[in-house]
Amino acid sequence: MLAYRIDRRSGVATYLQIVQQTRQALRMGVLTPGDKLPTAREVVEATAINPNTVLKAYRELEREGLVEARRGLGTFVRATLGSAAPADSPLRAELADWARRARAEGLDREDVAALFTSVLNEHFQGDA
Repeated sequence: MLAYRIDRRSGVATYLQIVQQTRQALRMGVLTPGDKLPTAREVVEATAINPNTVLKAYRELEREGLVEARRGLGTFVRATLGSAAPADSPLRAELADWARRARAEGLDREDVAALFTSVLNEHFQGDA
């Protein structure tokens, strides 16, 4: 089951972090159509956030057509965003290797994110 990680120092609204992490799980194939999202109660217990925040995130995902709420049953994945490399892809393994080397060189998470974003911007100019 998907476990959300909330970074209170990120400057990104909590509900958007849930939306972004769900989208990422859809892209990576961690979530597929028919899968059930954690209940609001489960997310609240794991992250200590307000239940309305979880519900707001789930409503946003529903508005985008990615999930559907089924009364009394929960929230289920309707669509995927998947075209990313699966977890066992050689590309993912290479990227994981690179991240380990970057960490060993003393870069922190923000340094790595900035470097990676810079390279992405360089190679994907004009892409949304």
